Amino acid sequence: MTGKIVVFCAPSGAGKTTIARAVQKAIPSLHFSVSATTRPARPMEADGVDYFFLTRDQFMKRVSDQEFIEWEEVFGNLYGTLLSHVRDMIDQGMHVILDIDVKGGLNIKKQFQHRALTIFIEPPDLEVLIARLKARNTESEESLRRRLDRVPMEMELGKQFDVRVVNDQLETAIADCTRIISQFLEKE
Repeated sequence: MTGKIVVFCAPSGAGKTTIARAVQKAIPSLHFSVSATTRPARPMEADGVDYFFLTRDQFMKRVSDQEFIEWEEVFGNLYGTLLSHVRDMIDQGMHVILDIDVKGGLNIKKQFQHRALTIFIEPPDLEVLIARLKARNTESEESLRRRLDRVPMEMELGKQFDVRVVNDQLETAIADCTRIISQFLEKE
């Protein structure tokens, strides 16, 4: 039996990671795929747990060796999903959950088609998104502006996803995603 892939994407601050983590707790058969990145680790992040932290040279070597399912440069850092990591998990019958960039999500859908479910998490509106990003206290004015500059493109690409869920009330969004994913995983 091969596993399936569930992909969460959203603009920064929409709540995709929070929702994805809650869904994974509710559906224990889902296993997070750890992405690779060139960005520095934040406090409390661990290599191999939160991300595979690579230098730019290490990352680009893996790109040239075609080791990524998808990768992209976002906000000056490289992010990608290692093919071997995901293949190992689905070949063992594990269902994989990915929390990645919107373009990467569409690439996963192209490659895995009916074995992948793409979910786009939308903020209720731009003001709420800005407030959430500011509440993180991790963004400089410049990084906040860069993140907000991407929102129109991300929202447009989000229209191509299998499912779009508005994260207005967190518990409702978690419940909706859990129900949708459970139905997807039950289908053969």
